[in-house]
Amino acid sequence: MIKRLFSGLMMFTLMALPPVLQLPTTIVRADDLHEWYTSLLFEPTPQQLQQEQQGRVRIYDGLSVVEVNRALDEQFDRIETMMFTGVVVTDPEGRPLLDPETGEPVVEEDGC
Repeated sequence: MIKRLFSGLMMFTLMALPPVLQLPTTIVRADDLHEWYTSLLFEPTPQQLQQEQQGRVRIYDGLSVVEVNRALDEQFDRIETMMFTGVVVTDPEGRPLLDPETGEPVVEEDGC
């Protein structure tokens, strides 16, 4: 009896609540995400460096071959904390190569 009363009271309470308990939706543009990745990679904060020293590995997705090579050269002491996926293949000038069939940038196959 008490269980049914409690269930009914809970159902009434939930139905009486206004439908404003929705989480806000955040849309992140690809440019913003790319800027965030390059900032983490080339301008790490002291907190980020501390996290990396404690074993945190960051996954960077969608950077170009040029950016990855730069990171490997300039941030050599942090290489063990970096993982790159979806690396965009570029021409010698750094422009993304496009797949002739889809028009999308060519991405290195990383096995992930």
